This record gives sequence, C-alpha cells and structure tokens, in this order.
Amino acid sequence: MTNDLRLDEADSHILALLSRDGRMTNAELAAAVGVAPSTMHARVKSLIERGVITGFHASIDQARLGKGLQAMVGVTLRAGSRQESILAFSQAIRRLPQVIQVFFVGGTDDFLVHIAVESSADVRTFVVEHLSAQQTVASTRTSIIFDYHRNAVAAEFE
Repeated sequence: MTNDLRLDEADSHILALLSRDGRMTNAELAAAVGVAPSTMHARVKSLIERGVITGFHASIDQARLGKGLQAMVGVTLRAGSRQESILAFSQAIRRLPQVIQVFFVGGTDDFLVHIAVESSADVRTFVVEHLSAQQTVASTRTSIIFDYHRNAVAAEFE
C-alpha cells in the first residue's frame, strides 16, 4: 500500500457518494461525478488499491432483528498486567453476539463497547455476566443510546 493518499475533488466526491450509498453502481457514480464509466472504474479501483476504501458494508436495522435497545458501555480495566488484559478483553468481547463495535480508547475508560439487545434487562445481563464478571474489569458505565447519526463507516486501525 502506498502512502500517496492525495485526493482530488472527484475522489472526495466519490467517497462522499459511496459513504451514503455503498451500492451505487459504477454508472450511477460516473453520472453523479461527471466522468466516463471507464474513468470511474479506474478511480474506484485506485481508491481500493491505495487502501482509502477498505470495504463495502450493509447497514443493519437492529430493531428489526429484535434488538431495539442500544447502549454504549464504558469499561475500565484493573491496573496490573495491562497489555495482556487489554488484548484478552478485546479478543473476548468482540466475539459476543450483542456487540456491534468495540473501541479501545484513551481517557477515563479503556474501552467503549457498543451493544444492541432486546431490553434493559438484557443490558443488565450483558454488563453483569460478560463485563463485571471478568476479573480484569474494574468498573463499567452504561449509557443508553436514544438516537445516533453516522456520517461514514471507519476502517479498523492497524
């Protein structure tokens, strides 16, 4: 992967369009940007090859899957063998079906865990059984998500 990530106005426009609708066809993208379909194909291919576009994702309506309650849980780990604790916690938590996203962060919390569940009882069960029960977890803080807006899907950090 090259570090030459200079984007011109057309590339920025392509990224904005695909962020809103990753299913846009090459022909639709070309018409919206005002270039030939062959040019659009080459530009999208270049963005993928340069690692700017890392994938195409489906947006899932969790409520339609019976998981209408979402929460963000801040997790602070106990002091001690931090590196091992961080890696073990991160690997274990991301496997749970309730987990949508996991963020390793700096600040008060070590992790922010975004979950989707059916009810407030399920939030409690998740926190008690999957977080507080772990010896490496010192504390948790739970915030219920009422609404959110997402401008884009970010790629994983390396």
